[in-house]
Amino acid sequence: MRLNPFNTNNINVRSSGGGVPGGKAGGIGCGTIVIAAIGYFVFGLDPMQTAGMVEGVQQGQQQAGPANTDEQEVCTSSEYALEACNGLQSLNQTWAATFDAQGYGDQFQQPTLDLYGGGGVRTGCGNGTSAMGPFYCPADQTIYIDTSFYDTLERQLGAGGDFARYYVLAHEYGHHIQTITGISGQIRSAQQQNPSRANQLQVLMELQADCYAGVWAGKNRNLIEPGDIEEGMNAAAAIGDDRLTGGRVSSENFTHGTSQQRSDALRLGLQGDDRACDRITNIG
Repeated sequence: MRLNPFNTNNINVRSSGGGVPGGKAGGIGCGTIVIAAIGYFVFGLDPMQTAGMVEGVQQGQQQAGPANTDEQEVCTSSEYALEACNGLQSLNQTWAATFDAQGYGDQFQQPTLDLYGGGGVRTGCGNGTSAMGPFYCPADQTIYIDTSFYDTLERQLGAGGDFARYYVLAHEYGHHIQTITGISGQIRSAQQQNPSRANQLQVLMELQADCYAGVWAGKNRNLIEPGDIEEGMNAAAAIGDDRLTGGRVSSENFTHGTSQQRSDALRLGLQGDDRACDRITNIG
């Protein structure tokens, strides 16, 4: 995908943790990342709880260091970091324009992207580790990514390519959209009122985030290159609950949706209409 180079005036980026963004995960193997991701994406474990369990079995884990808030330095520290910053700028511009067009421009807020690496990270939702994979924390409206996860995505899950990585970022950005529009809060309230539907509602929220990822791409079709859509669909399918668990978990315990559901949600969003995504959760 041919995105414009980032401008530090258009993005909020920092780097926390004990390593260089885009480097290999210090003290954490790719297999561990996949295990933690399965705990979060499939079994519905709190990502902070998942991180704590994984962290407990790691040896020599680096401690979180001070955040680097020099956006230029963070964004140019690796190819993955540069790609993420370009993607964040595009997402900001696309969603700001979408909110403006619908008369809600004053409601839009940019999220922060934290490209932490090689160790732990302190968030508004608790302490996290690289083993968690990418996640969004609504308490501080920040997307957290240790970009070494992208190597896992390609090598172990078979989902490589720049658009696959943009899809991951755009999905987490979708959770930010849900936060600032209030959809996330409404889903959480519904889960508390009807615990028996908690997983089902969580699936709907995740599928909506997939759809929002597609909306961003759909509104930037002029930048899409041959093979991009296939990369995105492959990534969506690779992290479906059914594929990650190999059929060992019943559908009632799914929290993110099947490979087919995630691919379908991304495909729906590619039409470029975020209102179609709103219908997934029946919250307009």
